[in-house]
Amino acid sequence: MQKENCIYIGQVARLHGFKGEVSLFLDVTDPSDYLQMEIFVLDIDACLTPFIVEYIKPKNKGFIMVKFKGIDDERSAQRLLKKNIYLPDTVLPELGNTSFYDHEVVGYAVHDVSFGPIGNLVEVLDHSANPLLQIDKDGIEVLVPIFDGLIVEVKRKEKILIIKAPEGLIELYLS
Repeated sequence: MQKENCIYIGQVARLHGFKGEVSLFLDVTDPSDYLQMEIFVLDIDACLTPFIVEYIKPKNKGFIMVKFKGIDDERSAQRLLKKNIYLPDTVLPELGNTSFYDHEVVGYAVHDVSFGPIGNLVEVLDHSANPLLQIDKDGIEVLVPIFDGLIVEVKRKEKILIIKAPEGLIELYLS
């Protein structure tokens, strides 16, 4: 399994009890989308290593509790702490038409419902305080903050992201 075929989704954050359970912090929009996963891939000493899920329980604020098969005590679980978690891009849960994976929409055309076509999405800047869409409009960088209600529709077949930016924001960059 190659890292370029996988998507980073979070990190093993802390121990959960003494029977090998761990809390995973999932840096995703909705951690509940991952409650049915049967496998997670951890980066152990620069080697992507699959771990089979015995069971998963939801927690809050981006966390889920996971018990991996073969990790049955605190000492074994301790070795997993702070390890990055990946999923092969082929097993990512399908999202609705107003959600997206950051990597998925890079290169999409971005259209605003009022302004019309803006440009192409260069990157989703995942700043914890203020995530942004970085859009290129003919060499001009346009930054749009991501907030609830921004995404109107993700048209995957057409590779178009339709947004509703705050009034006047796009014009600030392009006037």
